[in-house]
This record gives sequence, C-alpha cells and structure tokens, in this order.
Amino acid sequence: MDKGKTVVVGMSGGVDSSVAAYLLKEQGYHVIGVTMQIWQDEDACTVEHEGGCCGLSAVDDARRVADVLDIPYYVMNFKQEFQANVIDYFIREYRQGRTPNPCIACNRYVKWESLLHRSMEIGADYIATGHYARIRQLENGRFAIANSVTAKKDQTYALYNLTQEQLKRTLMPVGNYDKEKIRQIAEDAGLPVAHKPDSMEICFVPDGDYASFIETSTGEPSKPGNFVDVRGNVLGQHKGIIHYTVGQRKGLGLALGYPAFVVQIRPDTNEVVVGTMEENLSHSVFVQGMNFMGESEFNEHTDYIGKIRYNHGGASCRIYRRGDDCYECIFPEAQRGVTPGQALVLYRDGFVAGGGTICNAIDSTGES
Repeated sequence: MDKGKTVVVGMSGGVDSSVAAYLLKEQGYHVIGVTMQIWQDEDACTVEHEGGCCGLSAVDDARRVADVLDIPYYVMNFKQEFQANVIDYFIREYRQGRTPNPCIACNRYVKWESLLHRSMEIGADYIATGHYARIRQLENGRFAIANSVTAKKDQTYALYNLTQEQLKRTLMPVGNYDKEKIRQIAEDAGLPVAHKPDSMEICFVPDGDYASFIETSTGEPSKPGNFVDVRGNVLGQHKGIIHYTVGQRKGLGLALGYPAFVVQIRPDTNEVVVGTMEENLSHSVFVQGMNFMGESEFNEHTDYIGKIRYNHGGASCRIYRRGDDCYECIFPEAQRGVTPGQALVLYRDGFVAGGGTICNAIDSTGES
C-alpha cells in the first residue's frame, strides 16, 4: 500500500470507475479524477439519449461523483489520440475485411499510454481504472493482468496489450469485487451513479450500425459484391464487406437450405465467403503483433487457455512460433468463428501470458 501517493483515476461517469476513486481515497491515496474527452462531436440529443463512457454526457456524472468524494476533477482532451488510434483503426480494419476490437486499442493507446503520460507530467504516481481485473507481479518479476474475482464481469481480455511499464503504474481496485458489491459500495457511499446502467455498445457508434458509421466517416458508400461458397460458386449479392464479420449467421439474406455462416472476407475481390457450420470451424489460429505480458516467450510444450473473442469461454491450446512476427495456436477442439482482426489472448494459472491479433493464414506467411 502506497498511502499518500497520488493516483489519477480515469472516471467515465459510470459506477465502476466512481467506486474505484472512492476505494482508493479510503485507502489513503491522494486521488485526482479525470474524464478523457475523446469523442469528436456530441450534440445535446446524443448526450441525452445515448450517454456512453467517453462523451460529454459522462462529464456531468463524473463531476457529481468527484464533488461527493471531495476530490479534484478535470477533463482532459484526448480527441486527437482517439481519432488516430481508435476511430481511424476501426474504419481501416473493417474496410480491409477484418473485425477490429476498438476497446483494446483504446485501452492501450489512449486510456493508458496517453493518460499515463499526462498523469506522470503532473506528478502522479499511478493511474487507476474501474476495470474488473487485477494486477499481479509474478515470480519471474513480470507484471500481468489476472482474472477478477467474478467471471461475469472479467475484463482481462481487453487489457492483454498493456506494457510492463503501464502495468507497474496502474491500480485496479474494482477487480476484488463483483458487480453487485460495487453497486452496494456506491450506494452506501452516496454516489449518484450507484444504479446507472452499464454502457454496452461501442461508445462512438451508440446505435450499433458500424457500416453506416464507416460510410458517413469516409463519404464512400458500401460496394456490393458476391457471396460465394468455399469452392467459388456465386450464391448471391452482398451489401458490401463492411456489413459482415467472420462467424456471422444472421442478416445474410441467403436461402441455401442449411445454416450458413460467413467463413472468410476477401477485400481484394470484394467477396464474402459463406460456408456450413463445419466450414466455420478451425483448429488453427494464426496471430501477429504479439504482446508478451506474464511471460517473455511462450513455451511450445505448455498448455494455455486461449480466448479468441471477448465472450469466448476459452479453450485449451498450444502455441508455436512460425516466423519473426507470426505464431500459430493449435486447439485440439475446433473453434467456431475464428475472426481476423480480433485478439487471441492466452492465459495460464489465472493470469494473461500474452496475446496478439488474429490474422488469416495467408497473411501470416507474408504471401498476400
């Protein structure tokens, strides 16, 4: 416990980050609340009806919490960082036939890299968030994200990309509680957000219509193309590749006489490949851009638990280096809907060993 030291708490206006600030103050830290203004534009109607974790609507709730806690509170502008590292990345990935995870990018490059840098500039010792995760220093000396006490709100998957320096200077007090207890703490402390609903959608696309957002942002409408099967036979016409993701079943508009899934997206030919349930399964997952967390290198003889998406339960696997920036993860039990652009996160003994971005096998060999 570093009582008396200064911690900047990223306050989204929600109950989790508000309780994080409360808990740290109770533990003796000098707490400063900060809301990161990262969304580009937000009109009054959007503020009223959508809210979210990063809009101007978050400021009012966070400021009210700071007043109750009697802590300093500031709004910091991170619009430029958010545009470059999250929105531009999100659009670029979808247009290249991949399915991005903007929360992972936001965590690494905005909520940590940018916020930590500014916090250190003003003399803070730590930053803190309201994530349901814990930080452990392992016997090998490395810091790692560890599972929270509740599987229902475990957020370790979206944090796999944090660096050792970031982890060393981060506090996550909420990871020691479940959601019900957090709300109870907030109510007992008189925090005005104790029963505020969680934000569920991507903050900058509150209506969930990713394709429309991309079309509006780029000024370029979707280009229709062909649905094809794995043998190249044309099955129909799609609305544009940004409307689809690997593993998708609903909304295809195809009557094939069997359950059909998107199994591949080909931006070069503007084709969406559709297949059966069996064709949507894979034992092999190729990964690039690996971030090592609890381990500095993976052991090919070690069994890990691999998660291929946020809501994936995880499955036993082993991982093998295939090149300078390429790993192949083998699952004995075939996994459904392995999606390029999403993250593969590997766990061992309850902590994050590391992870990277899923790519197509052809991408991983450098042949495309």
